[in-house]
Amino acid sequence: MNSNEIKGTLRSYLRWPLLLGILLIVMNVHIYFVHIVAGAIMTVYVLIYLIIAVLLYYFKRASLLHDLIEYSMRFDATVDRVASNLDIPLAILDPDGKCIWENKHFHQSFSHDLKKKYLIFDAIPALTSNALPDSTDTNGEIHFHNEEVFYKAVIQRVDLEKVPAKIQKNAGEIGIGDMLYVVFVYDETEIVHYIRENYDQRLDVGLLYIDNYEESLGTVDDVRRSLLTALIDRKINKYMLRIDAITRKLEKDKYIFLFQHKYLSWLQADKFSLLEDIRTVNAGDDISITISMGIGIQADTFRKRQEYSQSAMDLALARGGDQVVVKTKDNILYYGGKRVQQERNTRVKARVKAQALRDSMESADKIIIMGHTLPDVDAIGSAIGIYRIAQSLGKPTKIVVNQVTSSLAPLLKLFENNKDYPEDLFVDSEEAKEFIGNGAGVLLVVVDVNRPSYTDAPELISLISSLVVIDHHRQTEESFDNPTLSYVEPFASSACEMVAEILQYAGEEIRLKAVEADALYAGIMVDTNNFMNKPGVRTFEAVAFLRRSGADIIRIRKMFRSDISEYKVRAEAIQNTEIFMDAFAIAPCNADNCISPTIVGAKIADDLLDINCMKATFVLTEYEGKIYISARSIDELNVQVVMEKLGGGGHITSAGAQLTDCTLEEAAEKIKEILTKMKEEGDIE
Repeated sequence: MNSNEIKGTLRSYLRWPLLLGILLIVMNVHIYFVHIVAGAIMTVYVLIYLIIAVLLYYFKRASLLHDLIEYSMRFDATVDRVASNLDIPLAILDPDGKCIWENKHFHQSFSHDLKKKYLIFDAIPALTSNALPDSTDTNGEIHFHNEEVFYKAVIQRVDLEKVPAKIQKNAGEIGIGDMLYVVFVYDETEIVHYIRENYDQRLDVGLLYIDNYEESLGTVDDVRRSLLTALIDRKINKYMLRIDAITRKLEKDKYIFLFQHKYLSWLQADKFSLLEDIRTVNAGDDISITISMGIGIQADTFRKRQEYSQSAMDLALARGGDQVVVKTKDNILYYGGKRVQQERNTRVKARVKAQALRDSMESADKIIIMGHTLPDVDAIGSAIGIYRIAQSLGKPTKIVVNQVTSSLAPLLKLFENNKDYPEDLFVDSEEAKEFIGNGAGVLLVVVDVNRPSYTDAPELISLISSLVVIDHHRQTEESFDNPTLSYVEPFASSACEMVAEILQYAGEEIRLKAVEADALYAGIMVDTNNFMNKPGVRTFEAVAFLRRSGADIIRIRKMFRSDISEYKVRAEAIQNTEIFMDAFAIAPCNADNCISPTIVGAKIADDLLDINCMKATFVLTEYEGKIYISARSIDELNVQVVMEKLGGGGHITSAGAQLTDCTLEEAAEKIKEILTKMKEEGDIE
């Protein structure tokens, strides 16, 4: 077919004079029937019209076609010139992403140092093949930046016949298919700048509490208290002035502050040095004042940000205070909390929680008690204490134990074949489900753990009607939903210590049996490593109460004796210990022949702390397809922070984590990477 042939609407338009001639001939015939002379005269004029129409159609057609082609060429050149000089970068790609045409602006901005027919992915690395649309009905869109210039690229898929002839020619030369991609790039730097500026100017909400106001300032004289309070206020206000914050004192030990979001990065880089500054205020008797801060960000409303800040503050206090928690909708960040917190001597909280626990038990029909997975002596000892309260109230009670470890077996033997306790006191998950039934009127008491996923039978949580949590580990972002009672006290040395206090306030009719006192005493000894790890005044008060209740240290010591195979495993692990950065012991533990490998790993971690200059110890044990990490320190490193980076948690001086799809060597490397990064960021001295 001739490419210069006239066709379409223009061809029909040029044929209209000939078609009209046919109509005139028919009219001329009709006039002959009316009057012959008139018909003859009209015939002359019709012939003249037909001659002119034919001449115009055949002789002027070439001239008209020439003019149309000339106009089309001028139009195509104009379009090409406009596209080439367009301020918006524009490029046309073949189906494989190869550029077959680009305008000047695109060349200057993205491809000036590339050869012809380059791949668009080389010019714009952020534009991958996944961004190319699959049909002409949808557009691909990506956002990227080059240094401080931000762009938005829109990719359209078009049919080949819809692009200019010059592009068609180039496409035909390289033999592509019947479609192309057109890329438009828009500069959105100014828009991004305004969005960022608007985001930076959003107000974040923060709360600041003095952790130990009553303990540190409640006993000093009025004049000194006023001076110390004024000094604290001055330090807080001076620090807040650096970030142009609005600060208001709500109560004697509570503050609220508002600041622009752009200052949050400065606070994070500063690592909230106000924590250290306030700690220099000495209230006497070597008591340092500490504060906690909760900050809520990235919420759509001020009310929601205030709720986030309150949740962050609750979490900071539950973790022991002396730290900052920044909460968003999907993330929680922790700062501070590096030191062992001072123990609170007041027992008011324990008395209040004991009464609340008793009320919850009295309203329940059945009670089920559960610790963490692979329960230890502290978990079962505290469960036994809760069982004693339940029995004094006459409530049917079971304790969930799915797996008995070697360290736990001697304790459980105290209750086997004991006429004072039912044979089915300890049950597994399936037996617990049968005991619970439909869950109505059932109270679940969780001890020694505050993370649902770490409980011995997480599936039971959704089956019961009310829940009580008693734990001494620092709270993480994972927590139970709406428990009836939550008693999380990070200052306590163990869950058994907390339960021993509760027993003293739960009712005068409650009398511990000697075997129960042994269980609680043993739990305290295990978690404090024979009273060497974080014992406090209240720890020894609890121990004194248990001794008065009949606890026998000789029986307890016999329970803790180990066999020779375990000692050999511990000796081998210590021999294979690697000292990292001259201060951290990392030891693999091969405890396959031991009944409770994770317990052995914890003992090794405690043993390694006796080595001089060791700031922290990490023992890695492979068990049931997981890597269990036991981390210990004295006071020079917050091992909880290290374990939280691996998805675990615990205490400042005692923590752990569980890793899946990982080898012992890979787990050790992860610990080294975390320690190295903390060293670089100044978190490790």
